[in-house]
Amino acid sequence: MSRTQQERRTETIGKLLDAAIVSLCENGYAATTVIEIVSRAGVSSGALFRHFPTRLDIVVAAADEVRRRQFEEFRTGLAIFGTASVEHCLLLLRAACRAPINGAWYELLIAARSDTELRERLIPFTVRYHEQISALARTLPVAGTIPPAQLDTVIFTVVHLLDGEALSAIVHPQPEQEELRLQLIAGLLRGESIYKRGEAV
Repeated sequence: MSRTQQERRTETIGKLLDAAIVSLCENGYAATTVIEIVSRAGVSSGALFRHFPTRLDIVVAAADEVRRRQFEEFRTGLAIFGTASVEHCLLLLRAACRAPINGAWYELLIAARSDTELRERLIPFTVRYHEQISALARTLPVAGTIPPAQLDTVIFTVVHLLDGEALSAIVHPQPEQEELRLQLIAGLLRGESIYKRGEAV
């Protein structure tokens, strides 16, 4: 049975997005050129431009695909655990930060620091991304232990901490600290003190 035009279109876009994500992870933003993407995808440059008017368009679309996959993985992980305990949520968030495809997102953030056009395209996307993270966080049990006015600040403090941990671990992994770090974060989210009674300095 022959494939429909929509099926072929979906397949081509999928190949292009996969290629862009892998290239961003392996080669960085500057080297993720149209030629590099279509070569990896096994399609022509004409095929790319039929779906994405510019290189920047496919790069931003790749970032959005990373976002979609990360949320899908997080929800799947919660289903596998069968619970949304603080510890499970932190483990899943750390896994998301260290997922190979998240490297594409980090590459774009770093490149956006000095690329005005990329930065302007990523700003509205990032706002929506953070809104989705916030909305998901509000459905988790831990949200009930945090004052609503402080929830976003707390959630993104944890997200940014684990983002930084993921980047630092590339050049200075410290596995001996990682379990303790999650325990400390989990305790703080429950309103516990970092120190046991009598140990505070």
